[in-house]
Amino acid sequence: MFTGIDEVDWASMRHAYGSAEDVPALLRGLASADPVEREIALDGLYGAVHHQGDVYDSTLACVPFLFALAACPELQDRGAVVELLVSIGGEGDGPSALRAALRAGAEVFAQLTADPDPGVRRTAPGALVRFLDQPARVLDLLRGRITVERDDRVLLALTESLGLFVRRNPAHADAAVDLLAAQSAPPYGPELRLAALGQLAGCAPDRIPTDLVPTAVRLLRERSEQRARRAVLCARPHSDTLVGHLRRLRPSDEEGSQLLRTLHHALDGRVTDRIALLVGQLSSPGWADRCNAVWMSGGLFRTWRADFSEPVALIGAQLAAEEDRLRDAAVSALKQLFGLAAPAADGLHTLVTARPELWVRQWERGAPTLGDPLRALIRCGDPRAVPVLGEVLAGAVVPDDLGHEISWLGTAATPLAPALRRRLGSLALDDPGTPGRAAPLLRALTVLGDTEAVPETLRLLEGSGVVEYAVPALGAWGPAARDAIPVLLRLLDTEHAVLAAAALWSVQQDASAVLPVLLGELADPDARRWGVAVEALGRMGSAARVALPELRRATESAGSAERRATAACALWRIGGEAEAVHLALRAGWVERPHLRRSIAACLRTMGPAGAPLRDLVETELAASRRHTARSDGYGSHDIPHDEELLRVCREVLVEL
Repeated sequence: MFTGIDEVDWASMRHAYGSAEDVPALLRGLASADPVEREIALDGLYGAVHHQGDVYDSTLACVPFLFALAACPELQDRGAVVELLVSIGGEGDGPSALRAALRAGAEVFAQLTADPDPGVRRTAPGALVRFLDQPARVLDLLRGRITVERDDRVLLALTESLGLFVRRNPAHADAAVDLLAAQSAPPYGPELRLAALGQLAGCAPDRIPTDLVPTAVRLLRERSEQRARRAVLCARPHSDTLVGHLRRLRPSDEEGSQLLRTLHHALDGRVTDRIALLVGQLSSPGWADRCNAVWMSGGLFRTWRADFSEPVALIGAQLAAEEDRLRDAAVSALKQLFGLAAPAADGLHTLVTARPELWVRQWERGAPTLGDPLRALIRCGDPRAVPVLGEVLAGAVVPDDLGHEISWLGTAATPLAPALRRRLGSLALDDPGTPGRAAPLLRALTVLGDTEAVPETLRLLEGSGVVEYAVPALGAWGPAARDAIPVLLRLLDTEHAVLAAAALWSVQQDASAVLPVLLGELADPDARRWGVAVEALGRMGSAARVALPELRRATESAGSAERRATAACALWRIGGEAEAVHLALRAGWVERPHLRRSIAACLRTMGPAGAPLRDLVETELAASRRHTARSDGYGSHDIPHDEELLRVCREVLVEL
């Protein structure tokens, strides 16, 4: 296995952490008889020579030895070695030398498809499809294994590999699709049929049955019944050991989750079908099926716009489940939905009132936070959260993030204002943690329009570190914060001048006092507070006409779409120059989707003058995909941001 390993100049090679001279020890660790040592070695290789998917010269040098390890029948955990090779090979975008090395050794994968170890047989088919450049032979090998394989998990891997084969080899796809179609029907069992349907939906949608969703739901329930019977037969007593504890924590049904996730992914934008499938999953008698459905619902809700009230209500029903994992999954899903979680509000309220210990979450490290059930109830705007928050504010432990969440309750949270003011007034000026505690409280009091909090806010300005939060709050309270005018005037000569000027205009509306600061910031494209200055100038309207030439230049510049759109909105508000701003607003809308909310708000103020951009608004309202949906991840507030955009777009059409 390791012939020639000491002749390789590992010290001259690199991996994620520097010299690769430790790689031979890691490779030898994969051949250890000790499973712990094997696991440590595998983890080390992923972390070093294949760190976060990257590859290095040492990665290429490892490939021959990994092949030798995978082909040695005496070794354990060889399936994990095959998985590492597949990961190193990527999906066709890796270095050509690595791809060539894997193709050169791909005959090993052909042999491993018949290996005695089911873990190896489960990983070999995917590697075979990816790296053996003989499509006809690959298909024959897959077909042959399907006829003789008896291990259910290996059969699932073979089915998944057939789908991959169809996508990679369209010239040979027909025979593979026929195999998948055969597997999707009796006499095959429900699990394999579900797997085949998922692959067909992704690579040959013309071959899926017209009653795909009812069929999938029925197969899911048949599969669950079979698993339940096996669980009774194979039940083992709970032991008070580490192994027993880990067994109870282990995900209950990884295969089932993968099967349905594959089907959801294949259906993609067929949202009606996906909702019906999700409803079927959430109505399953098996709690594991329902738990899987809850976890995979997030991708559907975050990506697409539709009426999700039925599945959301069913997720809310899981809050009464006895199984902790299911209940916790439901809470986690609902807290991401904000207003869309309203159909589950009754279930959230019941859980919150029944479990006061869940109101605040204590962490081993870090400050306490609001508990997720209460957070979800607040975020869906349910006023029943207000008395609970009153009790939390009166308690011994008040989470710092409470103020951030209160804003979702709007004016319904007004009764909480006195308690919020008292807490703001109790913050110590010399405590380094005060800025972090003050920020969410000031946000909440600003949303509530509680001008009685001006004295407490001014007191905070006697300390340090709170100006960034306190000054905008004073500005939001407008003329009611007139007692802050002397403080704001003094701040005009500090690094906080732009923030102070923006707030001072709202409080005093003295253009002569604030224009020099705002115009100075506007003139410097690299200024830190350029956007704040432009927004403030826009609020000044005709009083800021002196800024029009510079704003026109910014609107027409070759700078970022965001900067041009920001300047364009101010240009309209100050000078009413509609034609001059249309091009910049259109470019910002198209090039930077995250700007659409602010641009839509600007269009709302333009009324009929925004008519040339009507097509943008109408297209947005007709789109089924959220403007926040993206392939590289998601944000915790994607759904409410998209729902806000839709609301503002509807208001724009009314104004037009």
